Amino acid sequence: MLKGFRDFIMKGNVVDLAVAVVIGAAFGAVVTALVDNVLMPLIAALVGSPSFDDFLLLTINGVEIKFGVFLTALVNFLLIAAAVYFALVLPMTKLNERIAARRAAGVEEPEEEVDPQLELLAQIRDELKTLR
Repeated sequence: MLKGFRDFIMKGNVVDLAVAVVIGAAFGAVVTALVDNVLMPLIAALVGSPSFDDFLLLTINGVEIKFGVFLTALVNFLLIAAAVYFALVLPMTKLNERIAARRAAGVEEPEEEVDPQLELLAQIRDELKTLR
């Protein structure tokens, strides 16, 4: 099963890329919902405001400089980066470590059965190579 999953990940065709884009967009919506509806309200409970937009508002010659808007965007970025790290990067790292540990221990992954048609085609290819 794991070998098939790894082969699926390693393929470089357009369908796999399309699936990755769709899953990435869906995951982006999940992360945004997590940040907007869970993490930022927790920050609001601690700080008193769900955003820092009105924080560090400076007016020079009638022009407003909004450091708080930048601070809100920075906090959102850090929360999204943490969510991506803990939801994607950390599990994939653990999975790769387990695969490497199995290989180091000499445990081979079970080979998948070769389709008889593919085997026959490979034999035909090999025969054609010897005829040249």
